[in-house]
Amino acid sequence: MAAIAAGEAGAKVLLLDKGSKLGRKLAISGGGRCNVTNRLPIDEIIKHIPGNGRFLYSAFSEFNNEDIIKFFEKLGIQLKEEDHGRMFPVSNRAQDVVDALLNRMDELGVHVRKNTAVGELIYENGNVAGVVLKDGKSISAKAVVVAAGGKSVPHTGSTGDAYPWAEQGGHTITDLFPTEVPLTSDEPFIRNKELQGLSLRDVALSVLNPKGKKLVTHKMDMIFTHIGISGPAVLRCSQYVVKAMKKWDLQRVTMVIDSFPEQNEEEVFQMVYKTIKEDSKKAVKNSLKGLVPERLLLFLLKRAEMEENEQGDQLSTEKIRTFAGLLKQFSFTVNGTLPIEKAFVTGGGVSVKEIEPRTMASKKTEGLFFCGEVLDIHGYTGGYNITSALVTGRLAGHNAGLMSVE
Repeated sequence: MAAIAAGEAGAKVLLLDKGSKLGRKLAISGGGRCNVTNRLPIDEIIKHIPGNGRFLYSAFSEFNNEDIIKFFEKLGIQLKEEDHGRMFPVSNRAQDVVDALLNRMDELGVHVRKNTAVGELIYENGNVAGVVLKDGKSISAKAVVVAAGGKSVPHTGSTGDAYPWAEQGGHTITDLFPTEVPLTSDEPFIRNKELQGLSLRDVALSVLNPKGKKLVTHKMDMIFTHIGISGPAVLRCSQYVVKAMKKWDLQRVTMVIDSFPEQNEEEVFQMVYKTIKEDSKKAVKNSLKGLVPERLLLFLLKRAEMEENEQGDQLSTEKIRTFAGLLKQFSFTVNGTLPIEKAFVTGGGVSVKEIEPRTMASKKTEGLFFCGEVLDIHGYTGGYNITSALVTGRLAGHNAGLMSVE
C-alpha cells in the first residue's frame, strides 16, 4: 500500500522484501479469505483498536475504511460485507487481493527486489539517507518507509527486524507482548483435558483484577484446548490478561465464563429450578439436557456436587442455586499466553508519540516513515489491524513519495 501510494505521488519507488514472495501475511489473513477492512463507523473501529487506536483519528481524516473499499473496487476487487462489518472479497480468495496490489505496483513501475534483506538504515545529520543490505551493499534514498511488521506469525517474515533500525533513528520501542493469542492454564480440569475441544457459543468471558472486578468482558465464542482456552472471545481478552499479570505481578489471572449473559443470576436460578422440579422424577442430567452443551452440563453438575442421575425431587434448593451460580459465573485461572510468535498480533512497537499522526513521518529523523504493525498500534481481529496497516501505509507512502519528488 505504501509503495503504491508513493508511486501514485510520482516517486521512483523500490520495494525491498527479505522473503521470496510478497504479501504472505495478507494471503493467509482472514482464514485465507482476507478481511480487508471493516465497515463500522470510525468511532467503532477506533474502539476495536485498544492499542493506541485514538492515534489513528487524524489518519482516518485523510484516508479511511470507506476509502480502502473504493481503492480495492477500483482495482477490480468486488467486496462483500459480513457479520460485524467485516469486508471480504466476493471471491473469498485472499490471493486475489494480493494479486491486485502487485498488478497496481507493476502499472506504476515500482521496482521490487525479493530475497533482499535490509541490515540497517543509513542516518546522516538527522536525516535518513538510505539502507544497507545484509550483503553489505547500500542503496541511497530521499525517504524510507519501514513496513516490516511486528514479531507475530514469523514464518511470513515478520521477525521484529525493524525495531533496531528505529532505535538507531532515536525512536523508543515500547514493550512487545503477544495479543490476540490463545491463553494457557494449569487448572487440573485443563491438565486432565476434561473439556478439551468443547466449544461454547455466545458466552460472556471476563478478565478479573486481583480484587475480583471485571477489567473487560467479551461476548463471543470460545473453545477449551489441551493447554488452556482459545477462540474469538479469548483472543480479545488475551491482552488484558498480559497487562494484568504485568501490572499486579501475578502468576495467575482469574477469568469468568457466563453461559447466560442476557439473564441475571436469579432468573437463571428460577429457570433451572422450574425445569428440574417440573420433571422431578427425571435424572437431573436429562431434565437439564440442552441447557448448555452436554459436556459442560455434566462438568458443572459435578462441580456443584450434584449426582447426574439424581432425581429432581431429591435435590436441595441450595445445590440447585450453586449450580445456577456456576452457569452465571464459572471461574478459573489462566497462567499466561502462547509466545508472541504464536500470536495473531504484536502489542507494542515504535512509540506513536514520536510519529506525526497525519503523515506517519518520524518526529526524530527527516525522511523516515513508519506504518503497519511495526508501530505500537494493535487491534482485535476482524479487519481492524489490516485497516490500520492499509491506512498508515497509504499515508506513509504518499508523504514519502511527495518528499522524494521535490
